[in-house]
Order: sequence, then C-alpha cells, then structure tokens
Amino acid sequence: MDIVVTDKDFLKKLPALPGVYRFYAINAEDDQLLYVGKAINLQKRIKSYFQKSVTLSPRISLMVKKIAKIEVTVTENEVSALILENNLIKNLKPKYNIIFRDDKTYPLIRLSGHKFPRIDSYRGKTTNLDNYFGPYPNVQALKHNLDMIQRIFKLRTCNDSMFNNRSRPCILHQIKRCTAPCVNLVTVNDYANQVKFAIDFLEGHYRQVINDLDKRMMVAADNLEFELAGAIRDEISL
Repeated sequence: MDIVVTDKDFLKKLPALPGVYRFYAINAEDDQLLYVGKAINLQKRIKSYFQKSVTLSPRISLMVKKIAKIEVTVTENEVSALILENNLIKNLKPKYNIIFRDDKTYPLIRLSGHKFPRIDSYRGKTTNLDNYFGPYPNVQALKHNLDMIQRIFKLRTCNDSMFNNRSRPCILHQIKRCTAPCVNLVTVNDYANQVKFAIDFLEGHYRQVINDLDKRMMVAADNLEFELAGAIRDEISL
C-alpha cells in the first residue's frame, strides 16, 4: 500500500493495524528509501512523526522533512512485523536505520548442528550449520520459550566442553530437564525425535506436537511401558 505524503488526508488512509512502514524520499532518478520501522498500530505510529506536539530528535526531524512517500505492509501480529522489519533493514540498509549497522540483532533461539543438538539463546550472524528460530521482541520472551522447551523436550543446554567431559549426569537430568545424552542415557534416535518435536513447536505446529506425543503415549501404554507413558502424559500436560 503506497501513500503520497502530499495528500492532505494521507494519515487517515493509514490502517490501524500491526505492520511495517517504509519512508521514501523522491530524487531525480528513483525513490530513495530513508527508513524502515514496525508498529502495533501503523496509523498511530506514523502519525506521531507528523504531530507538532511530539518532540523528535534532530536526526528524525531531518528525515521527516524528506519524506515524500510512505509504503506500508500489514502483518498478522507484532512478531511478524518484527521479523519483516529485521529482514528489510538488513537487506535494504535504509539510510536512517542505524540500529542494525553493527550487526546487532534481536535474540534468537539456536539449535546446534551436533549429533546431540544443543539449544540456547543467540545473538549475531547466523550460519548454515545451525537452526535458528525467532527473532524474539525481547530477552524475556525468548527465555520464557527456552524454559518451556527445556521442560517439555529435555534438550541439552550445556556447552561442548562440559558435554564432552562429563562422566555422570548433571543436576538438570536429576530434575528432569535433560535426558543426559552426554553419558548416553538417551539413544540418538530418541533424542532426534525430541529435537523434531522441539522444532515443530518452535515453528508453531503445536497441535501436531500434541498429536504426535499422544500417539507415543498410547503405544507405550499398549506395550505396558507405563513409566514412559506417564512421562509423555506429563509432557502433554505442560
């Protein structure tokens, strides 16, 4: 959706929905992208740039004077807007977006590419060796998800040095937060299944995860593996 700023009613045409906005200046050859931002309410956020009652920094004031066109993209929610904003800034490098110039980024959840993958929080450049999920709007949201995944799927969080040099399970195994792959208390296949469930969960396939766990519980009960069935039931209840 493109909006020309010279239209006196341009602010009224903005949707009051979450999304991403892009400010453009017009030069002789092409549109120059000035800035990319996100908002829970596009109309309210963009309007704040043009209200006389709002005090802007000198840098932003100079940018606003150059705006000739606004482009907006409506998203499903704030998280989707965050992801789109992050990608656009990194790919298009708008002049007035200085937040990401030093490659700082929002926090991610990382699943390492090991035989027994480690799950942890991460900031920085991504590689093809690991899997990344996010970004998250803040560290608190990431920690909440990371804690939930650890409780449900019991993946390791220890660093490689600790993992490679253990002779007995750590406290996380004792409190049922880890299946202790470091001392081979879980098979490669069983751990890989837990990783798959965690990935499905992180990608938002919650119903699929619950259905898969429910099937495993029924198979375990049919095989009279009641302790395993009870453990799976506890995972579903979480």
